[in-house]
Amino acid sequence: MLQGKLFCSIYKTRKKAGMYLFVDRQKGLKDLPEALLNQFGRPEHVNDMILSPERPLARADVQQVMDKIREQGFYLQMPPPPDEDLYLAAGHPDRPRGMDDD
Repeated sequence: MLQGKLFCSIYKTRKKAGMYLFVDRQKGLKDLPEALLNQFGRPEHVNDMILSPERPLARADVQQVMDKIREQGFYLQMPPPPDEDLYLAAGHPDRPRGMDDD
């Protein structure tokens, strides 16, 4: 029935917006490396879904996600890079020092 597909669970963290952890639904979080869980923080379940090569994901290559889950037991999706225009805007708290104000 799920040949070539993967039933997964997706978790988010409060430590970093946009970071998600994909795992095999049947295995859950029980076999994940302790170092990963310490870095990720307390996982909060977001969704369950069936991954399929015919159904793309918004921010990751679905085949790569499936391969990583099968090989290492998880796929960690990092947040997208910040919008450069917003990051460099005057008044942004993380704007590099010494930049000329516009």
